[in-house]
Formats: sequence, C-alpha cells, structure tokens
Amino acid sequence: MRIKKKDIFFEQLENMADTVVQAADYFAEHVAKLQDVSLFAKQMKEYETKCDEFTHTIIIELNKTFITPIERDDIMELATTVDDVLDGLEASASRFDMYHLSDPDEYIVQFAEILRQSAYEIQKAIHLLTEKKLLAIREHTIRLNDLENQGDELLRMSVKELFAKVTDPIELIKRKEIYERLETTTDTCEDVANTLESIIMRNS
Repeated sequence: MRIKKKDIFFEQLENMADTVVQAADYFAEHVAKLQDVSLFAKQMKEYETKCDEFTHTIIIELNKTFITPIERDDIMELATTVDDVLDGLEASASRFDMYHLSDPDEYIVQFAEILRQSAYEIQKAIHLLTEKKLLAIREHTIRLNDLENQGDELLRMSVKELFAKVTDPIELIKRKEIYERLETTTDTCEDVANTLESIIMRNS
C-alpha cells in the first residue's frame, strides 16, 4: 500500500510548528536556571535560523506551485506569523546575553511557561490543519487567546512590581524591556490564532 505523500506546504508548516515547540521548551527549561547566557542565546539563534529555512522553502514552493491546499495568502500569512513567534523568543534570548542578565526572576520564568504552552497549542492546531480537521482547531485558538490574556496580566504585574522594588535605573530598563519583549511574543502567538481562525472561516 502506497502512503500518500504529505503536501509540501503542510509539511513545512508542521516543521515550523515543531521547531517553535523545541525552541519554547529549550527557552523555558534553560531560562529558569541560566548558566551560560551566550550559549543560551546561540542555541535560540539556531532554532530561529532553522525556522527561517522552512519559511524560505515555503516561499520558493509558492512561486512554482499552481495548486495549493489552502489559499496562497493564508499559507504565507501562517508561515510569517509562526516565524514571528520564534523571532520573538530568539530576540528575548539575545537580550539576556546583551544585557549580561543571568538571574531571571519569577516573572520571566512565568512568561516562558506561557510561551511554552502557546507553542504546544500552535503545534496541535497546525497538525490539525494538515489533517483538514478545521473545526477542531478552534479549541486551540481559544486557548491561545486565553494564554495571551495571561501574558497581558503578567506584564502589568511584573512592571508594577519592578517600579515598586528596583531602584537601579539600568536594571529597571533591562528587565522592563525583556518583560515587554516576552509579552509581545505572546501577542504574536495570538496572531497565529487569528490567522488560523480566518483559515477556518474561509475553508469550512
């Protein structure tokens, strides 16, 4: 029996989602107990480069493929938003290295956990998309919206405490930027959810 070959676009989107999960797992596990900040940033850069390669493959294939499994714009939009999530994680990791910040606080650890959970929701949703189980995706987009709300709330709490407790202005600037960058990455996870929602609407 011949196994049907997976569509190239779906295959690359799955690869991207899997890479986001690997990166978010690595980020959450290592940020809690940072030992080598430059190694941490370097590894995150490798995940980001890997994801860029999958995006590049999608662009090349879109330029030479006539019939696509879903709208071309939807494929491109989904690839871009998933790639943005990894860009956000990598940019956050690079800040730890640039700012010589090797003692993450509880808020950074909580942000990392929200992003890890979001990555798994994205992965599940994209695997459902490639199986054409469109309505089942909605459970994961709802969860992504909920996680983004948690990120908003965490940013409010973390910045409030930062201004209440930290007196060193340099330390304050460093941490505030990292909190904001992590929260922006939860927003990009919600962008993935919104893109998936529009795909569901157009195809079901």
